[in-house]
Amino acid sequence: MLTKIDNTIKYGKQHGGFGIQILYPGLVRPEKQDTGLYTIGRIDHARITPGTLIPMHPHRNDEIITYLRTGNVKHLDATNKTDIISNQRLMVMNAGGSFFHEERVLAEGGVLEGLQIFIRPDTADLPPQVQFFQLTEIYSTNLWRKIAGKGDGFPLQLRSHTWVMDLRLEKGEVILLPDAPSENCAFLFYVFVGKITVNDAMPLASGESVLMENEEPKFRADETSDIVLFMTQPNSEHFDKGMYSGNLHL
Repeated sequence: MLTKIDNTIKYGKQHGGFGIQILYPGLVRPEKQDTGLYTIGRIDHARITPGTLIPMHPHRNDEIITYLRTGNVKHLDATNKTDIISNQRLMVMNAGGSFFHEERVLAEGGVLEGLQIFIRPDTADLPPQVQFFQLTEIYSTNLWRKIAGKGDGFPLQLRSHTWVMDLRLEKGEVILLPDAPSENCAFLFYVFVGKITVNDAMPLASGESVLMENEEPKFRADETSDIVLFMTQPNSEHFDKGMYSGNLHL
């Protein structure tokens, strides 16, 4: 089954220089009464002006991926760990029972555009930790690249049956899904920016996505496009009451 998720399903928030479009992917399956899609709780597509400070705040029971395409961010957390996040340096906060952090968008790097992705952990109240990873290249052109997930080969580890990959698909190129990292996976193909046609029939624009279960579609780039791919195991055990990844019962 192929299910298109267009931009009308998103919730928009704007406060000063901080703007996000929030995707609750489970809303495409209202009969399940869950704002998340299996282990994928929420995806925020953010656009934030330089100088914006997101002050120290908590997270609980979320696995949080910060994936930037533009902008530089200075990270500081309650353990006094600090680092710079960019389009080549990604971060995962495994919040566990409690994790506090703040983020400041730096002047160098310009306007931030990226995703903050809230994944549901296998179980509640795990030990908190933070991870960083330096990409060798900003983009992976026409090849799927592993970003975050459970198990070997994924540079940023998630305590969840969830896996994230990305690529830049050049105009006119066609690609298939990568091999699933586990049995019985569902796939969510998210167009960060660009235009994609699925199976020569379904157009996807920037910010839109398609949910795939038991399908092997082909994707053609109508213009050079940046893609983020989410894979989740529908039958895996997971905690669905996280601070942001949890079910909101909208």
